Amino acid sequence: YARCMSHTRCSSLKSITSLTPHNPPPFNCPPPFSSDLLEYSDDYEDHHDVTVNQMLVPRTHQADATHILNNLLKEYDKTLRPDIGVKPTVIDVGIYVNSIGPVSSIDMEYQIDIIFAQTWVDTRLRYNSSSMRILTLNSNMVGLIWLPDTIFRNSKNADSHWITTPNQLLRIWNNGKILYTLRMTINAECQLQLHNFPMDEHSCPLVFSSYGYPRDEIVYKWRRNSVETSDQKYWRLYQFDFMGLRNTTDILKTTAGDYVVMTVYFDLSRRMGYFTIQTYIPCILTVVLSWVSFWIKSDATPARTALGITTVLTMTTLSTVARNSLPRVSYVTAMDLFVTVCFLFVFAAMIEYAMLNYYSYSAQRPPAKTQRMVRLRAYSALNMGRAPRTAMPMGNSLFWHDYEDNCLYECLDGKDCKSFFCCYEECKEGGWKKGRIHVNISELDSYSRVFFPTSFLLFNIVYWVSYLYL
Repeated sequence: YARCMSHTRCSSLKSITSLTPHNPPPFNCPPPFSSDLLEYSDDYEDHHDVTVNQMLVPRTHQADATHILNNLLKEYDKTLRPDIGVKPTVIDVGIYVNSIGPVSSIDMEYQIDIIFAQTWVDTRLRYNSSSMRILTLNSNMVGLIWLPDTIFRNSKNADSHWITTPNQLLRIWNNGKILYTLRMTINAECQLQLHNFPMDEHSCPLVFSSYGYPRDEIVYKWRRNSVETSDQKYWRLYQFDFMGLRNTTDILKTTAGDYVVMTVYFDLSRRMGYFTIQTYIPCILTVVLSWVSFWIKSDATPARTALGITTVLTMTTLSTVARNSLPRVSYVTAMDLFVTVCFLFVFAAMIEYAMLNYYSYSAQRPPAKTQRMVRLRAYSALNMGRAPRTAMPMGNSLFWHDYEDNCLYECLDGKDCKSFFCCYEECKEGGWKKGRIHVNISELDSYSRVFFPTSFLLFNIVYWVSYLYL
């Protein structure tokens, strides 16, 4: 188009090319006042106007902002709080929770990622500007104005985020209102009461206040909707469910003055899935496994002994593993109680076989004194012309069958020697000896098959109802 701006020139070129039809012109010229040229010129003018506006407006705002900041900070003293000596500085506080977790029961702490917002009024930063009602500044401006000395009282350590730039925001309104936000990750202390572990619930606090200004100089207040949370699916509460939160305001009295203390409580409830799989189910199965020995013959000593020792050692290992998830507290937790009772059941199953084996062996070999008395009674029976009645082992227990009339006359009047007492020669002098109760030792396994499962079932009912519903 630069070469064809003149209609005359284009016409001359056309005349030249008409003389040489076989040689096409080097370029095509648009007709005079063509629509393409008009559209191009309109677009160019519009673009030129927009460019001018985009260059002029930012420069105007930049000049205004620079002028405002220079005037504001000209005689500003950042070491003095607003309204010093006049009234306390009121700071409205808000917290946005990005995530919570993980929660460490061993260290008794939890991690929280928040955006902490503080709003106050500094009359020294008022300005008059019709074009700039709010100044949004970056972190470079933060160190040039006064900021509250807020500390988190129960934090073990805290980190500010600095990637890719310091995560700080500062806004100044024309009426002197200031908004300062900061993103932080805090490891805060949470004193867990583990009496009901792992069916426990906790309220983990986040406590903050001013470090040096008492309440007659700085007053913290919760603003409306002061604590908000993000989507919980990104939180790292692996063993807990988030039940809700609540905030409070308290006064802490110290020798340095009374301080306004703000607290946010995060209510957490522990999930039992992990501990059910890792501790409760293995303990129950180990106890049930110990009952298998009741169906093994009493003379199979190696099998029953090996089974008993194995279950006892297994319960010892499970109790040790269960304690690894807890701090070294001195009180008994709910899991400790369950594991201890399971250990006692396993240990009792082994003791049951020891008793069975001992009394079975004792019944097969009566004491020497008993054998001597049997011989004496047999001799007396021969002198009386009767057949001797000896002690007969039945079912591994000793039953006396010599309860005939010749024995009854030796007992005192009104006593049932046949049921509960043995008749000896000492009966004539009034010395009574209690006899053996008619219990078959071989039936001890049969009793255990009923007693152990029933008592363990009753224990589980009482245990789970007490800790889950009471």
